[in-house]
Amino acid sequence: MLQVPYSNAVGSLMYAMVCTRPDISHAVGIVSRYMHNPGKGHWQAVKWILRYIQKTMDVGLLFERDDTLGQGVIGYVDSDYAGDLDKRRSTTGYVFTFAGGPISWKSTLQSTVALSTTEAEYMAITEAVKEAIWLQGLLENLGLTQEHINVYCDSQSAIHLTKNQVYHARTKHIDVRFHFVREIVDDGKILLQKIKTAENPADMLTKVVMTIKFKHCLNLINILQV
Repeated sequence: MLQVPYSNAVGSLMYAMVCTRPDISHAVGIVSRYMHNPGKGHWQAVKWILRYIQKTMDVGLLFERDDTLGQGVIGYVDSDYAGDLDKRRSTTGYVFTFAGGPISWKSTLQSTVALSTTEAEYMAITEAVKEAIWLQGLLENLGLTQEHINVYCDSQSAIHLTKNQVYHARTKHIDVRFHFVREIVDDGKILLQKIKTAENPADMLTKVVMTIKFKHCLNLINILQV
């Protein structure tokens, strides 16, 4: 493996993923965890990703004006639970769209181990809300006014946790920095809403999904053949 350009290949994939390819975010996030000591299986996975890119060179981000859908920033967030087999940490995934196309996305391991699916989703919402606040400031600098940003999550229990202090007794162990989302939601800057898992495009950023679901997620955020 010392003769294999693993780091160079993963670095190139990360460049593509950050710029225009949110569809490979989850896969690149996994292979990038083993930069220091990759195995043959990891190199095989990198080659699979490269083959996928080679077959989808005509795929791009499509932005279109559609007043019925709204032109503002819309966010989608999701999380798996203990998907990392090495440290049992969960994965946060979110994507924000503007004019129908993705403008910001992320797929990363959470910093601490979540003790429940609700906690994992709650931590993911916090990361998405921080990004939403930054995007809201960016819009203001560009002269665009958006009163609030809708963020969609498929976990009803995590949404309740952001709005209801009664759950506090069961969440005392959660790091304080994750609780700031409650103040943001109370201020009305972010509207957190429920969405069906089948209609949540962030699902592809947190776990391996079936081909049909993967294509559906791409269609939801206008990653299409151009």
